[in-house]
Amino acid sequence: MLSNLELLFYWAPIINVQIILEGIFVGAVFALSAYGLALVWGVMNIKNLAQGDFVIMGGYMAFSLHAMHVPLPLIMIAVMVGMFMFGWVIYIIMIRRIIDQDMFVSLLATFGLSLLVQQVMNIIYGPEVQTVDMELPIYDAFDNMVTIPSSKILSLFFAAVIAAGVIIFMKKSRLGQAIRATSQDPRAARVLGINTDRVYAFTFAINAALCGAAGVLVSIIWVIQPFYGITYSVRSFAIVTAAGLGNLPGVITAGFGIGLFEKYVGVIVGTAYEVAAPVSILLIVLIIRQISMKRNRQVVK
Repeated sequence: MLSNLELLFYWAPIINVQIILEGIFVGAVFALSAYGLALVWGVMNIKNLAQGDFVIMGGYMAFSLHAMHVPLPLIMIAVMVGMFMFGWVIYIIMIRRIIDQDMFVSLLATFGLSLLVQQVMNIIYGPEVQTVDMELPIYDAFDNMVTIPSSKILSLFFAAVIAAGVIIFMKKSRLGQAIRATSQDPRAARVLGINTDRVYAFTFAINAALCGAAGVLVSIIWVIQPFYGITYSVRSFAIVTAAGLGNLPGVITAGFGIGLFEKYVGVIVGTAYEVAAPVSILLIVLIIRQISMKRNRQVVK
C-alpha cells in the first residue's frame, strides 16, 4: 500500500491523470443508474434492489444487438425503448401492488425481481463474462503512460447527452412537472387532476430506460455477467444516499466522486477492494446523518 502511494505521488505522478480520467468515465455511468433510482425512490418511495440487474440487462440487450451488427446509436435507442417498455410492464404486474405497502414489502419484492432477472439472464446467456468490442481506436499520451480508449470517450458523450435530455424533460415538459409535483405531494397532485398512477408507471419506466442506457455503456467499456448487478445496485444506493433525492447535480457530482474514490482505492489497496469503496462511503454518510439527526432531535414536552 505504501509503495503504491509512493508510486502515485513521488515516482510517477502522471498516473494520477489516468486514474482521474477513469474515475470520470465510470462516474458518468454510475450517475445514470443512480438518477433513475433517485427518481423511483423520491417519487414512489420504492427502494429498487433490482437496479443493478436492470443495468446488466441493458448490457446484454446491447450485446445481442451488436452481434446482429446494429450501429451503436441505434443500439442505445433500441435498448432504452425496450427497457422503457419492460419497466412499464413490471410496474403494472408488480410495482403497482406494493406502492402503498411498507418499506420491507418493496425491498422483498424488488429483491425477488432481482433474483428472477439474474437467473433468466444466466439461462439465456450463460455465466461467462461478456463484452461488446466496438473495435474503436485507443489514444495515448505522455509516452504511453496515459491511455484513453475511444469507447470511454463515446460513453461519456452518450451519458452527457442523456443527462441533458433528462434535465430538459423534467424542467420543461408537462409530464416532468407532473412527476415533480407528485414527488412533493401525491394527494395534492391527485386533487389537481394529475393521474398519479400514470406518473408512477412513467417514472419506473424512465428508471428502467436510464438503467438500460447505463448497461449499454457498461457493455462497451467493461464486462457484463448475470450476477454483477449487485455491484451497480450498491453504487447507486451510495450515490443517492450521498446526494439526496431529486438532486440531479448532486447525483452527478456524487457519481464522479465515487468513481474517482473507487479507482484510487483500486490502485492503492487493490482492485479486489474497489467495490468496497462505495459501501464504505454509504456507511460513512449514514453514520454522519444519524449523528446529525441526534443532535437536532428535541424532546417534546
